[in-house]
Amino acid sequence: MDLTIENVSKTYPNGVEALKNVSLKIPTGMFGLLGPNGAGKSSLMRTIATLQNPDTGALVFGNINILKDQEDLRKTLGYLPQEFGVYPKISAIDLLDYLATLKGITDPKERKERVLSFLNLTNLSAHKDKSVNTYSGGMKQRFGIAQALIAQPKLLIVDEPTAGLDPEERLRFYNILSEIGSDVTVILSTHIVSDVADLCQNFAIINEGRVLVQTTPKEGLAEIEGKIWSITIEKKNVPEIESKYKVINTRYTMGMIAVKVFSDHCPEGFTESIPTLEDYYFSHIKGYLK
Repeated sequence: MDLTIENVSKTYPNGVEALKNVSLKIPTGMFGLLGPNGAGKSSLMRTIATLQNPDTGALVFGNINILKDQEDLRKTLGYLPQEFGVYPKISAIDLLDYLATLKGITDPKERKERVLSFLNLTNLSAHKDKSVNTYSGGMKQRFGIAQALIAQPKLLIVDEPTAGLDPEERLRFYNILSEIGSDVTVILSTHIVSDVADLCQNFAIINEGRVLVQTTPKEGLAEIEGKIWSITIEKKNVPEIESKYKVINTRYTMGMIAVKVFSDHCPEGFTESIPTLEDYYFSHIKGYLK
C-alpha cells in the first residue's frame, strides 16, 4: 500500500519549524529518507507514527486516514525509533512476548511461534534468555526490529537504525531488512547515504524541513553524470579551489586532499569522477541542484 503525505507542516512551541509543506508519495517496498541531523526526518517519522499531529496537511496509508483513524494505523504499524527504552531485568523472549500481547496477538501458541521466529530472524535465539538491557548496541537494534515486526505490519518505520553500529552489525541489519516481504512499505530514515544506496528503490532528500527531491538511485546518478570532477592537491591550495568552484566534499588521501566539485564542464586540471549517490546527496544539500 502507498503512503501519501500532502502539505504537512509542523512548528514546535519553541518556534522551530520542523516540517515545511512536506509532500511525498511513498510506494510499497524500501523507501529512503535522507537528510542531515536536524533536517526534520524524525519529526516526519513521529508524525507518520501518530506520536504527534501536524499543524496542517494530510496523511493517508492505503485507505486509512492517519490523522482521523490513528488506531487503525497503529494496528498495521511497526516502528523502530532512533532510541528506545527497555524494561530492566526482563529477558528478550519475555519482553518480546509481552510486546506481542500488547499488539493483540492473544493466542499463546501463535504468539510463542512468532516470538521464536523473530528472535531467530534477528539472530538473537542464542541470547533470548538474557536481559535486553545487557545487550550491545547492535543487539538492541536487532531486538528493536524484532518488536517492530512482531505484528507483521504493512507499514514499517525505522529511524536512523544503523547509526553507531559497526560494519558487521550494519550488514546484519541490512540482511534483516532485505528479508522483509515485498508487500510491506518500509521507510528508512537516515543520514547515511550508503544505507539508501544499498537498500532502497526510491528515496527523498529533506533539509531544513523541506523536501528537496524525490527520485530513484538510478535517476539521481543519471542527473549528475558528467558533472562530477576531482583533483588531488596540497592542503594549502584548498581555499583557492573552494573560492572558484562548487565543492562537494574534500577528503585526506596519502597526505594530500582529494577534492570533488560539481560543474557542467571540466575545470582545468581536474579529471572526471564516477558519480556516487553521496555526490548527488551533497549536490542537493549544498544547493547545486534545483
